[in-house]
Amino acid sequence: MQRILKTAAALFGVCLLALVCAAGFYEVSLPDSYNVSGEFILHSALPISAVRGKTTAVEAGSGTPSSDVTLMLFGKVPIKDVKMNSVTRPYAVPVGEPVGLKLMSDGVIVVELQEVGGRCPAEEAGIRVGDVISEVEGEPVADNSDVSDIISKSGGQPCSVALERDGKHLELRIEPELDKGSYKAGMWVRDSSAGIGTLTFYDRETGAFAGLGHPVCDSDTKQTIALSQGSVGEIKLTGITKSEAGSPGQLIGEFRNSASVGTIMKNRDDGVYGTLDYDPASSAEAMPIAFSHEVKTGEAAILCDIDGKGVKQYRAVIESADISGGSEHDMVIRVTDKTLIRKAGGIVQGMSGSPLIQDGKIVGAVTHVFVDDSTRGYAIFADTMYSQISDIVSDRQKSQG
Repeated sequence: MQRILKTAAALFGVCLLALVCAAGFYEVSLPDSYNVSGEFILHSALPISAVRGKTTAVEAGSGTPSSDVTLMLFGKVPIKDVKMNSVTRPYAVPVGEPVGLKLMSDGVIVVELQEVGGRCPAEEAGIRVGDVISEVEGEPVADNSDVSDIISKSGGQPCSVALERDGKHLELRIEPELDKGSYKAGMWVRDSSAGIGTLTFYDRETGAFAGLGHPVCDSDTKQTIALSQGSVGEIKLTGITKSEAGSPGQLIGEFRNSASVGTIMKNRDDGVYGTLDYDPASSAEAMPIAFSHEVKTGEAAILCDIDGKGVKQYRAVIESADISGGSEHDMVIRVTDKTLIRKAGGIVQGMSGSPLIQDGKIVGAVTHVFVDDSTRGYAIFADTMYSQISDIVSDRQKSQG
């Protein structure tokens, strides 16, 4: 009997320790604030519920009712106190249509340094590949000709250069070198970028859209383009390069014409945002946007067009979802649809922004493909992207009202 009691006590201790460890893990990994519309749903490995506290207030300046609640493990073990914000659930139209994206940088991006006359004046001045130059000799520059014209007219005198690097403003001085009859700085710069991306969702009332799920970057420097202006254009898909292990594929297409069908207003780490002059999914109905804590592992669907024959739905699985905010990527997904694997090898470049649908809600967008396994990739939460489109919607409503 004594042995049984000792065993039971040991098991109880182990279980208690496991509960304490689990509660500690969730305390660190779960957010301190949640948006809810109706019932609070939090998908996790262990059951977690919310016990509402006594205090309810409206956050200053927001008009959003906020309640203090305690998250409970198994309804018994307290994890942490959090804020529960009661909001109206957002709706948007899922799209999945590939489009052409053209972005002009705010200044010019240094893409290459080279020697002229046996030296590289730009490198000597401290300029690096990826720097964004806004002014030379106090004059704004918008393309390569602006930079070369100012440098060539310098007569060899030092030229001031204003640039941005890693969010910092720098002032440098270049001493041009005479080469083949003109003064040069020894650098190549670029002012624009263009490519294919996929629209994630669209607000029919205001014309605002979200897409890509990651920023448009310069093809050489891999730096996010500081947006000056940008446009959306219609494209014609002409082919697809299948993804294979070690070699991500891509959608191949061309702009139908030079006409713009939309304006890009934001180029951010979490996507590209702006407004459209047309309805990209006129036959589709608006769907609710899932809050990140409502996303669960399991079956989902990807909406995309990979052959120019229209948007189709393909089967996928969400393998993991991280709402802590501490991970570089929100979700890991895997394509299970045999047709998509046969035609594309899984995920290809150009599919970035393809909406993820789960339980009748837009839960996210495809962002990246795994190089070593093209059936798997990363995705971003839809509510993260909607927080950016909501700013555009709000601004449009204010201007119209």
